[in-house]
Amino acid sequence: MVSDKRRLGQRIAVPVASLVLVVVVAACASSANNGFSAKVLGGAPASATATLAANVPAVLPGATSTPVTSLVVSNGSALALQEQMVAVIKQASPSVVEIQTDAGLGSGIVYDSKGDIVTNYHVVAGSTTFTVTLSNGHSYPATLVGSYQPDDIAVIKVNTTGLTPATFGDSAQLSVGDFVMAMGNPLGLQSSVTEGIVSALNRQVSEPTGNVLPDAIQTSAAINPGNSGGALVDLNGEVVGIPTLEATDPQLGGAAGGIGFAISSNRAKVIADQLIASGTVTSSGRAYMGVQLSDGANGPTIVLVKSGGPAAAAGVAVGDVVLSIDDTLTPDTATLIEAVAAHHPGDVVKLKVQHQDGTTATVSVTLGELPQGS
Repeated sequence: MVSDKRRLGQRIAVPVASLVLVVVVAACASSANNGFSAKVLGGAPASATATLAANVPAVLPGATSTPVTSLVVSNGSALALQEQMVAVIKQASPSVVEIQTDAGLGSGIVYDSKGDIVTNYHVVAGSTTFTVTLSNGHSYPATLVGSYQPDDIAVIKVNTTGLTPATFGDSAQLSVGDFVMAMGNPLGLQSSVTEGIVSALNRQVSEPTGNVLPDAIQTSAAINPGNSGGALVDLNGEVVGIPTLEATDPQLGGAAGGIGFAISSNRAKVIADQLIASGTVTSSGRAYMGVQLSDGANGPTIVLVKSGGPAAAAGVAVGDVVLSIDDTLTPDTATLIEAVAAHHPGDVVKLKVQHQDGTTATVSVTLGELPQGS
């Protein structure tokens, strides 16, 4: 089932303030790219660690009922958790689908009873044909409703009835430590489930295309090739995220186990609703400076200023080098893009720029809203 599927190319990204690389979880296992040579999402052998022995008194106290009671409570709690997880999987599995494209495999989530299915942009990018396989094994052709690369979200649609829409929860209510499960089709293994916790919230993660996901959920639930576009669900059976990225360790050349990233459900809903309504995103809620950048010897260099954009209004010119934003040094374009992504439309930022004649100036830029197609 796996061997006859095409492999998508490697996609590498870098999480902010971290030494680990991030790889976009594309439909199947990937090969080296962008100068990096690594086992993409491959699990490295776990090294054995010694278990420290507890100090035990020479004379043990008389047995009491406390250990037995504690064991029963613990066992009961574990069984209750297990039963809850099984119930959640049964509830959510019919809403998670497999998506086959011209390039490979990915996952998706049934968004509504009309046949709309939300997934990652990178799952469908560049493809013209889509086949959706439901959890019951039935397959249907799908068409593209719309996609939005900046947030790595797309919607496709199947023409059939009897679908089971997922329930999307409020990702703003998540807490670090919450149990979650990643559901999808890793390596073409349909309806697979891994479990973990919410490790961190509001992570800012860069994708290889230059997109920055501003409020990603970090999870320890294993995310593997083919999980992209699937569901991260909580113990209420609600979708709280869309698994998208997994980290790799550039030094070890393999996966950084237990570090994955998902687009928040709240972010996904904002984009999906607009794509379903009109096929485009007119209100992204993301900050926009209105320039194109290129890495130069002294930092990110402005190569294009969008007419009428925020940077143009502030007097930023082609050839200017951005030395810092709000007193934070910007040695490269990635740093500047990430800094802008952390803001909201209407925020004012201070850019220190070096002009082509060598003089420097500090300008205030009122950020706009990222438009469709940017």
